[in-house]
Parts: sequence; C-alpha cells; structure tokens
Amino acid sequence: MKPTEIEKYKVCNMPSYKGTGETVANQFVITINTKKGTKRIFQSYDTIIAVRDEDGKITLDENNWDYSQTTAHYRNNFLCEKTAETRRKIKNGIYQLANLN
Repeated sequence: MKPTEIEKYKVCNMPSYKGTGETVANQFVITINTKKGTKRIFQSYDTIIAVRDEDGKITLDENNWDYSQTTAHYRNNFLCEKTAETRRKIKNGIYQLANLN
C-alpha cells in the first residue's frame, strides 16, 4: 500500500475478553481507511495475526495465527468466531495463510 492511498489510520487497544470493558495492553486493532475502503489488522504484541482487507478477505499469519490461548481469545474477538470455525475456514480456503511478519 502506497502512503498516498492512506486517508486515515487509527490504532486501538482491544477490550478485555473477560467482559470488564477495560482495554488490554499488547492487543491492538489497526484500522486503515484507504481510497478503496477500510482495512483492519489484529496485532498481538509485535506480531500481526490477522488482516481483513478492504474487500473483507481474511489473511492469517501462517506461523502465529494460533500461537497461544491469549492470542486465540483476541483473534476470536477480531474475527467474531471460535477457533474451530477459523480452522474450518482455513481448511476450506475461505481464509488464506501467509507470512505477515
């Protein structure tokens, strides 16, 4: 993505999966508004885990998408589904795996 294509971006900490309403450190959603639409990225610590592009296509990091239980909680929140559903979508080619880091 060329810098001139970015119209606006924002980084937010994700809310706790425990339902407290508080945000948590080290779990982020990066929202990038481009001329084409909105891209959303889920980052855990310094690692990009998932990208939802402007067309709604999901790409998961091939090495880290299921790294830990904590990552799974926040990835599930980002994708609005449970791990079993994510695995099914990977197997069926709905989600792509790539090296995002």
